[in-house]
Amino acid sequence: MNALITNIRHLVNVRGTSHPLRGAELAQLPVLENAYLVVRDGRIGDYGAMADLPEGPYANLPLINAEGSSVLPCWCDSHTHLVFAASREEEFVDKLQGLSYAAIAAKGGGILNSARKLADTSEDALFEQAWNRLQELMRLGTGAIEIKSGYGLTVQSELKMLRVIRRIKEKTPIPVKASFLGAHAFPPEYRSDHRGYIDLIIQEMLPAIAGEGLAEYIDVFCEEGFFSVAETETICRAGMAIGLQPKIHANQLSLSGGVELGVSLGALSVDHLETMDDAAIQALAGSDTIGTLLPTAAFFLRMPFQPARKLIDAGSIVALASDYNPGSSPSGNMNLVVSMSCIQMKMLPAEAINAATLNGAYAMGCGEQLGSITLGKKANLIFTRPIPSIAYLPYAFGSNLIDKVMINGAFI
Repeated sequence: MNALITNIRHLVNVRGTSHPLRGAELAQLPVLENAYLVVRDGRIGDYGAMADLPEGPYANLPLINAEGSSVLPCWCDSHTHLVFAASREEEFVDKLQGLSYAAIAAKGGGILNSARKLADTSEDALFEQAWNRLQELMRLGTGAIEIKSGYGLTVQSELKMLRVIRRIKEKTPIPVKASFLGAHAFPPEYRSDHRGYIDLIIQEMLPAIAGEGLAEYIDVFCEEGFFSVAETETICRAGMAIGLQPKIHANQLSLSGGVELGVSLGALSVDHLETMDDAAIQALAGSDTIGTLLPTAAFFLRMPFQPARKLIDAGSIVALASDYNPGSSPSGNMNLVVSMSCIQMKMLPAEAINAATLNGAYAMGCGEQLGSITLGKKANLIFTRPIPSIAYLPYAFGSNLIDKVMINGAFI
């Protein structure tokens, strides 16, 4: 689609070139006031101040009057579990009555609960549910998303999940990335035979995934009571051997060693990071691996929030994502993620917006296409309701401030 968009009050995250942001530069959010933007073939073709809008070149383009809206890049949600068969509000009640995440998992809840329900659900039904969830997220401003498997835990069910993700990828107009997370938990029959399940992943799941081209990334839940550092490394290296880039669930419940392992493997990201010490922070800060923070998961589980300030001040590349899943973060609302990052993790509004747009895009391999107002990038844009400043977005956490969402230059 082609269009000339005029009278933009704030054009947010305007950059000539882009790269992952770390340290002090995360707080730099370039904003052009009283601006126009040109869309050419679904991409950003030009932008500038209204006072400098040339009269001739864009006279024949369809005109969209933003009427004082602020325009910013869509959220890039680089960590979700969008494909699942059923909600788990009964476990929500268990948590309110005092049971821990680990205790619920130990009695067959958590990931194993979702795995049982998914095994009994058809591919078509899973697709329909996930598709409807994605439509809601797009209306909330998500313009790119990563989706993990991991509620299968058998060859058949893991492939079923990844095929659903492929169908979503083929149908939706936004970029979708798939992560294979077969190493999410040990199925009950392998609880005392870890090597047996790891062999199943390596010898049966990965060859099938490679044969169908079903994933870009391999992920492992590196955590006490789940997959050890050594097991995580074995699985990641097997995935890397077939061309999958590692992303690791790291340091959610304990100092698991997942951060240091992810750095040593050159992982694209290490995600969660609720439990960090100086060694883990320095390892991450000294690398190009992105630390993806998931504050709504910490909020829902009533855990300490991620040490965002320490990570940023140490020079880490930090992204924000929703961790949308039925057990520990049953929301994919990135607007809430951005607000919570400011309110609970003391991130500045500029830092949170950069982390949820540009760094989020890089955390899912889309940084050259999304995440900033840069010539040639996709015109995946959020149009806000009139707001007095950009800081108002995270400040007014209870209001839906999104007026319209544009994907590839067309309103959805």
